Amino acid sequence: MTAPRIFFYVQHLLGIGHIARASRIANALVKDGFDVTVVTGGLPVPGFPGEGVKTVALPAVVASNAGFSGLADADGRPAGEDFLHARRQLLLDAFNAARPDVVIIEAFPFGRRQMRFELLPLLAAIEKAEPRPKLLSSVRDILQENRKAGRDAETVTLVKDHFDAVLVHGDPGFVRLEDTFPLTSEIADRLRYTGLVAAPPPPEPTETFDIIASAGGGAVGAALIGAAKEAAALLPDNLRWLLVAGPNLPEADFAALLEDAAANVTLVRFRKDFPSLLRGAKVSISQAGYNTVGDLLRTECRAILIPFVAGGETEQTVRAERLRALGLADILPEDGLTSSHVKEAVEKALAAQPRGPALLDLDGAEKTARIIRSMIAESLA
Repeated sequence: MTAPRIFFYVQHLLGIGHIARASRIANALVKDGFDVTVVTGGLPVPGFPGEGVKTVALPAVVASNAGFSGLADADGRPAGEDFLHARRQLLLDAFNAARPDVVIIEAFPFGRRQMRFELLPLLAAIEKAEPRPKLLSSVRDILQENRKAGRDAETVTLVKDHFDAVLVHGDPGFVRLEDTFPLTSEIADRLRYTGLVAAPPPPEPTETFDIIASAGGGAVGAALIGAAKEAAALLPDNLRWLLVAGPNLPEADFAALLEDAAANVTLVRFRKDFPSLLRGAKVSISQAGYNTVGDLLRTECRAILIPFVAGGETEQTVRAERLRALGLADILPEDGLTSSHVKEAVEKALAAQPRGPALLDLDGAEKTARIIRSMIAESLA
C-alpha cells in the first residue's frame, strides 16, 4: 500500500510559533509513515519544516502591523491583488498536484481570516475533488479573544460545512477550547484533543547558564531582552546569563544590545540546543508563546513569563495565568517592563524551591499522527 498523502497548509505572519508547531506535527506524521507536503506562506525559517517533509513555499506574506489586519510581501510592501491572485493559483496547483488523502489547515477557520482570499478557494477545490480528501483544522488550545461580532458564528459555519475534525493541540485538563471559543458546543462532535505539541525531552546540556532570557522569533522581543540585559548588571556577576534575541530581531536592535554587555552575559540570535539549555538553567525569562511554554514544561526550570499583549493579543496572557495558577510560572507585565521588575522576579525565582515536573500531556505531535491514521482507517472500514 502507498503511504497516505497529507497536504498541510501553515501560514505564519509574525513569529515562528505556528511553523514550529506545524513542523513538529509534520515530522511525527513522516515518522508514522505518511507522505507529507507542507505548504508554507511566511518568511523562511531555518530548520523548518524538518527532514523527510516535502515543501511548497508560496511567495511570502507577513503581517503589515501588530494588529494583523493587513498583509505585506517579503519586502514590506502591501500585498496587491495581482500578487495575491498569483499566490492563490500556486496554492491550488500544489493541491491538485499532491492529490492528498488528508488536508490539514493550520489555524483556519479559527484564525487567519486574512488568508480567506486563497483558503476559501482551497475549500471549494477540496469539495470538488474525487475522491474528496478529509479536511482537518489544526488549532492551538487557546484562541485570541475579543473577536468581532459574528466571527465565532462564521467559524462554526465553516467547520460544519467543510471540516471533518478540529485537532485541538492541548491538554483538556489544562485548558479547553470552550474557555476561549464560546460556541465550542456547536462543533463538539468534531473536536479531537491531541495534547500539547512539545518537543521531545531534551538531552543534558553541553553548556550551562543560570538565567536564560529568550524572545522567540524576536520580532517583538527587543524590550524583554533589553530589560534582561540591564537586570544582569544589577545582580551578582557570578550568575551566567544567556540572551536569545531571536532570528527576526532587527539588526540595529541586535547591535544595540551587544553594546556594553557585561562579561557574564552571552547574546545570541538563536540556539538550536535551546530546550536542553533550559534543562540546565535555574530561571527562564520569556514570553508565553505556545512553543516556548512547551519547552519549559519539559524541564523543571523556574519560569518568568512576560505575555505578549500588543494589538489586543490575549492568548499568551491566558496561558501564563493558567500556568501561574498551577504554580508553574510567575508573570511580569509587558507594558512598562523595567530592569528592576526583572531583577526582583529573578531574585524571587532563585530563592524559590525547585518545582516538580508538569503533569500535562506534551506528546501532541505523535498523538496527532495516531488520530489521523485512525480517521483514515475508519473511513476505509
